[in-house]
Amino acid sequence: MPIKWNALEVSQAMDEVETQLGLAESFLAEAEAKARKATGIPNLPQYLSQRLNRLIYSIEARSRMPDAIDSVRTSIPEGAVEEQLEKAKYGSQQSLI
Repeated sequence: MPIKWNALEVSQAMDEVETQLGLAESFLAEAEAKARKATGIPNLPQYLSQRLNRLIYSIEARSRMPDAIDSVRTSIPEGAVEEQLEKAKYGSQQSLI
């Protein structure tokens, strides 16, 4: 049974997400380092320390993003991307005839 959504577009979107995450990695690593450094400020109240730790945890969560992208990709029915690539290939050839 054919799918009604475009698997190729979903796959390409995940490629773009991966690219953007790759670009953001160095900035996120720097942000995490600065947040960690802030936790060492002398006499920091516990409520601020807790908030900084929550921020650090949120930034660390980026390590789970590749798994989330893989989850999207593995949810695409097997062969759907290839099938849509073939349709696009033949569709563009037919428009030339």
